[in-house]
Amino acid sequence: MAEFRAALRRFLRQSELVAKACGLTSQRYLLLLMIKGAADRSEQTTVTELTERLQLAQNTVTDLVRRSEQAGLISRDSSPRDARVTYLRLTAHGEHSLARVLAGLAEDRRALREAIDSLDS
Repeated sequence: MAEFRAALRRFLRQSELVAKACGLTSQRYLLLLMIKGAADRSEQTTVTELTERLQLAQNTVTDLVRRSEQAGLISRDSSPRDARVTYLRLTAHGEHSLARVLAGLAEDRRALREAIDSLDS
C-alpha cells in the first residue's frame, strides 16, 4: 500500500508540473479534466457538480470558473430545458490545453496503472 501511495503522489506531482509547463495551474487543469470527464459523459457540467467532484467550496469553484472563462478555456451555455441551469464546456483552447497535459502524462499514467495492479499481487 505504501508503494501505491508513493506512486499516486508522484503522479499527482507530475500532473502539477506538466500542467504548469502547458500553461495551466493545477486547479485549472483539474477543472478542465472534470468538465471533459463529466460523470454522464456529456463533456459538460455545472458549478454545483464541480463543487462536489472537486471537493471545493462553491465560491472557490465559482471564482475558478470565472477566471478560466476569462482565460478562454471554458464557456457557459444555458440549459435549453431550465434557464436557471448553466452548463460549462471546454472551448477549443481548453480542449487543446487539456490534450497537451494528458499527452505529457502518458508515461506517468502507465506507471500509476502498474502500481494499482501491484496491489492485487
